[in-house]
Order: sequence, then C-alpha cells, then structure tokens
Amino acid sequence: MPLTMNQEVFITCAVTGSGSTQDRSPHVPRSPQEIAESAIAAARAGAAVVHCHVRDPETGVPSRRLDLYRELTDLIRASDVDVVLNLTAGMGGDIVFGGVESPLPTVAGTDMVGATERVAHIAECLPEICTLDCGTMNFAEADYVMTNTPGMLRAMGAMMTGLGVKPEIEAFDTGHLWFAKQLVSEGILAPDALVQLCMGVPWGAPDDLNTFMAMVNNVPSDWTFSGFALGRNQMAYVAASVLAGGNVRVGLEDNLWLGKGVLATNAQLVERAVGIIEGMGATVIGPQAVREKLGLVKQSPSK
Repeated sequence: MPLTMNQEVFITCAVTGSGSTQDRSPHVPRSPQEIAESAIAAARAGAAVVHCHVRDPETGVPSRRLDLYRELTDLIRASDVDVVLNLTAGMGGDIVFGGVESPLPTVAGTDMVGATERVAHIAECLPEICTLDCGTMNFAEADYVMTNTPGMLRAMGAMMTGLGVKPEIEAFDTGHLWFAKQLVSEGILAPDALVQLCMGVPWGAPDDLNTFMAMVNNVPSDWTFSGFALGRNQMAYVAASVLAGGNVRVGLEDNLWLGKGVLATNAQLVERAVGIIEGMGATVIGPQAVREKLGLVKQSPSK
C-alpha cells in the first residue's frame, strides 16, 4: 500500500521499563522521585506521553506496588509540566518454568495474579492511557513466558474501558493485532483503538522493514498507531514510523544508548527524536493535542 507520512506526530517516552537494565546505566531511574524527574525532563524535551513502570527504589527490580505508582503519578501531576500519563498493565503475567525436563512447579520469577490485581494501580491512579499486551509470547529468556490469555485480556480490557482509561494495545506480532480487532468487534475496546507496534523484542516481530509494514498494514485505518524498535534501531524506527503514517516511542525502556559508547538520558533520546521528526518536515504535537486526537479523559486519582 502507498505510504502516507504522518505530519503531526506525538512522541511517547518509555521511561524505565521492567527489564534488568537498572545496573547497566546510571540514567535508568529507580525510585518514584527519579522516575518522575526523568519523565518530566522527557516532557520538557518534547514527549507528549510518558509510559511508566515502577521499580523497587533500593534494588531497581521491577515492582507492582500500589504505593510506588501513587507516589510517581502524584509527583508528575504536581509538576508544572503537562504530559499524558501512560502506565503499564503488563506486569503480573509472568511464568518461569523449572526447565525443559521438569517444567513444573514453576520457579522464582513467576508472578501470576488475577485481572483485578493486574489493573489495581490503574484503578488507583487513573492515568489517561494504560497498556494491554494483546498476546502470550516467548519473551527472550529460555524458560520465561509472558502470559496473556484471551480470557484475561477480555477481563482487563473491559476493566480499563470501564474506568475511562484508554488501553494502548501492545502488539508484539501480527496475531496480537488480530486479537485486538476481536476485542473491538466484541465492544470490549472502543473502535478508535490505540496500538503500539513493538519491533525487535525476542521472540516477537523482528525489526526488519518488511515485517514492520506487515504490522502497519494490519492496523485498521481508523486506529492510531505508534512504533518502536529495541536498541540500535530505535532512532531508525522514529523515521520509519513517521513515514508509515504513525507516531513514535523512544526511551530507556527500549534503548540505553545515544551513540556508540555514549549512554543516553530519556530527555536526550526525546530530543534526538524531535530532530528527526522535524527534519522530515513533520510537526511534534503536545499533550493537549494528543488528548483531543485520542479522546482522552484527564481524571483525578481515587482517594
């Protein structure tokens, strides 16, 4: 299909993620204060949306603690910088099997909880967007599976919609888009869906352009999409996603480097993305324009 370049682009900054990157760069934020400061700096640099996980402040290990999410979102909301809040809901679906000969019982690292607990921090903090990983996947490590069953996704999607929080569909392969369309057809997700095309995550969709365009061509024309790739191809996919008609995501969740041997901050990655987008002749839009584009509702957190 012919490409229609996006002329009005929003940038999402994925601030810290849930990977084991906390000891690989001093710029990966750990505490709610550090994550908030990095998110605010990214917003000042041009990110309209900040996608946030939380980590244990002492160890940097990914966490689902409600108090950490509440502290983080309160700090961002109390700042003088406007930005769209996007919280992960991808945690709580981790299975680590015991090995190829004795897969059961599962071992340390397994974190499987119910749908209500997986979205508890969403109900508590009421961000404008939260993620919905639309499929189960062999995710990088040998015996680890990221688990998202159809029943779990239907339940979580319905809860998100009921809370007035827009799900951002995380599509790691074409089948995830297929199921997302099913959720829309069932009325669980709104027709004007938002999707993030996640490229180069082992063992999902590889980050070659043929696969990326297969993903793009499976996004309905009335949906809004963004795209990103891990590591060294992060900035190449800024250009690729804009050219294909989408928006972009950068940040330390996906890539630690500004250049060879140079560790990045989130703000530096956003600044680099702004330069690429504007160099292509497009405009970087801000948080209020994103709210209008996506029909987002800015809510007050529950007491």
